[in-house]
Amino acid sequence: MGILSRTSYVIRSKINSFLDRTEDPTQTLDYSYEQMRDQLQQVKRGIADLTTQKKRLEMQKRRLEDNVEKHNGQARTAVQQGREDLARRALEKKKAKMNQIEELDRQISDLQSQQDSLIDQKDELQARIEEFRTKKETMKARYQAAEASSQVSEAMTATGEEFEDVGRAIERAEERTQDMEARAAALDELHESGAFDDVLSDKDSIDRELEALSTDSGVEAELETIKAEVGGEGTEADADVEPEAEDLETEVSDADVEAELAELQEEEDT
Repeated sequence: MGILSRTSYVIRSKINSFLDRTEDPTQTLDYSYEQMRDQLQQVKRGIADLTTQKKRLEMQKRRLEDNVEKHNGQARTAVQQGREDLARRALEKKKAKMNQIEELDRQISDLQSQQDSLIDQKDELQARIEEFRTKKETMKARYQAAEASSQVSEAMTATGEEFEDVGRAIERAEERTQDMEARAAALDELHESGAFDDVLSDKDSIDRELEALSTDSGVEAELETIKAEVGGEGTEADADVEPEAEDLETEVSDADVEAELAELQEEEDT
């Protein structure tokens, strides 16, 4: 099973487990995206580890190559000194190191192939993740738009029902308001007419009629008394007024005479 297959299997397993715990698809998409990114990071770490191992083998190969050169020099020196036994031992070591170098070359080549394959798979996985991210954002936008539309439709339906209740409530409130206004107007009218005074009194209708007759009789009697008094006083007043009028006429005549006399005196002086 390749790394991409294993990654897909792990992601599907975790997604199915996550779906059992949530009903929001946007959360599922975000969770899936994060899982894919985690898998990508694991692939990158795997590539980094493999590259590190390859570098170690390459360093070991360079040390062996240095030893091969050293053993080759030792063999030449031993031959020059006539020590074939030492030269043979140096060449044997050289041969062993060269065999190790060949083995390292195979391992390095295998690691390089794995590294190249992992890099290609990493690039493919990264491209898939970017593609999934685009689809995820598009799907989230569509889901949120559909959810908003559904909520608006539900709100409109609920609002229509509520408006009917509100309309009936307004009608009832208007009727009660009109009743209260009519009642207030009626109370004002009764208050102005004095009906409240009668209502507050403990007298019945017969008591109120008798009081009204008594009041009318008293008023008539007092009126007659005033008329009699005024009539008697009027005769005496007329008698007193006539002399006063005569005196007033006398006073007016004297004044006129004095005025004319003064005018005559002024004419004579001139």
